[in-house]
Amino acid sequence: MKVLVVGASRGIGAELVRQYLAAGAHVTATARAEADVARLRALGAEAFALDVADPVSASSIGWRIEGAGFDVAIHGAGVYGPRTAGLEPPTVADFDAVMHTNVLGAMQVLPQLADALAPGAKLAVISSRMGSIGARSGTSGWLYRASKAALNSVLKDVALALAGRAVCVALHPGWVRTDMGGPGADLTVEQSATDLRRTIAALTPADTGRFLNHDGTPISW
Repeated sequence: MKVLVVGASRGIGAELVRQYLAAGAHVTATARAEADVARLRALGAEAFALDVADPVSASSIGWRIEGAGFDVAIHGAGVYGPRTAGLEPPTVADFDAVMHTNVLGAMQVLPQLADALAPGAKLAVISSRMGSIGARSGTSGWLYRASKAALNSVLKDVALALAGRAVCVALHPGWVRTDMGGPGADLTVEQSATDLRRTIAALTPADTGRFLNHDGTPISW
């Protein structure tokens, strides 16, 4: 099996790389910093530097993966931004940083993956339940929430564009004990990645365009 993980410098992305390698997959991974790229290569992955928030860097992924034939592609690059509780207006700099990484990055990278997917491939973006409008009950991190709601919209369009060619889904990894999730989160990184891999493996064409929890249960948009 051939797997691509975009955004694998740490946390869930890095753990997905480790688990897919342990399962015998050939893994291609990206990270922003060369030191992280070196660590991914040391694990056994084919890796290269990619900054999804930089249009020049993002444009390079197409030729790097040309004809790869990935069975699974996971776009997990993302940032949280300011830790707000209510309706604190974001600064322009914070807005640009979060939206460029979480939304523009996906809009620049995902179209370039289309020709590098194997027939019937599975493509997932790591979203968040915080981006759900239907399930929303709080206002914390409202810039992050807005960016993930926008990412979900991007995924839905990708699913329509790749209908019949790939199964495309948005996945919530759970509340995970990472730098972003914090030490009080529900899941370990290992548990989240294990669930995500299991959910991805079980996807069928009927699932394309859906928003799913890490355990495969549906989340309202």
